Amino acid sequence: YHLEQAAIGGHTNARNGLGCIEGYRGQHDRAIKHFTIAAKQGHDESVGNLKKLYKVGKVSKEDFAATLRAYQAAVDATKSPQRDAAQEYYQK
Repeated sequence: YHLEQAAIGGHTNARNGLGCIEGYRGQHDRAIKHFTIAAKQGHDESVGNLKKLYKVGKVSKEDFAATLRAYQAAVDATKSPQRDAAQEYYQK
């Protein structure tokens, strides 16, 4: 219940977690939907999960490519000089 509520609220880790649960249950279509939503919001691990599913033929080339484009757009949208400076500061 709480994982679903967090995913609905936009928490990408929760969305990815739901995808993992659905995949474990054999509900690959539902897992793909969860991973795709999270990846389009810039979640790295979801992209990796979709890549695994693509390699075994569960995700089409077109869908995977479209998701990668949306993922890159989300990542690019979050880039800023302030974020780069903060990342550099905390990596020291």
